[in-house]
Amino acid sequence: MSIINSQVKPFAATAYQTGQFIELTEADLQGKWSVMFFYPADFTFVCPTELEDLADTYAEFQSMGVQIYGVSTDSHFAHKAWADTSPAIGKVKYPLIGDPTGRLTRNFDVMVEEDGMAQRGTFVINPEGQIKIAEIHDNGIGRDASELLRKVKAAQYVAENPGEVCPARWQQGSATLTPSFDLVGKI
Repeated sequence: MSIINSQVKPFAATAYQTGQFIELTEADLQGKWSVMFFYPADFTFVCPTELEDLADTYAEFQSMGVQIYGVSTDSHFAHKAWADTSPAIGKVKYPLIGDPTGRLTRNFDVMVEEDGMAQRGTFVINPEGQIKIAEIHDNGIGRDASELLRKVKAAQYVAENPGEVCPARWQQGSATLTPSFDLVGKI
């Protein structure tokens, strides 16, 4: 069964965010767009480049009403230590969720059981708590925040404009499509 359009499953977790620990549940995702950004582990190689890339675009996501959540199976204590020691992670202002039990990682079906770590999974969640975008990468392939930003804009557009769809490489302000019988075979 596809995870697309499914509801985020219940969870409770502790996150590190800008000098403090905070408690989060699935209820915190309600009423706004959210991105759950799973990565394998703190103190690694590709992960800090991705988290820093998101940190550099975080203000733009926030201006669109989108909250970013970084998630790994490390503890919230490890997230704090990483932020305290890494200049790249020190830039991160969004919550870094600790998932040492792997419950949240398993909820999104990105747990690599033999390693006890998450795959690179990205999930865009609408204000109703439904998963609208799911993307999973091999752990050697880093993600690009600008690509994610474009996809979130498309998801928001489609949600606000029922009956319209965004074609490949769609950018905000570009033409969309209205699927119809007459459009079949014309593209």
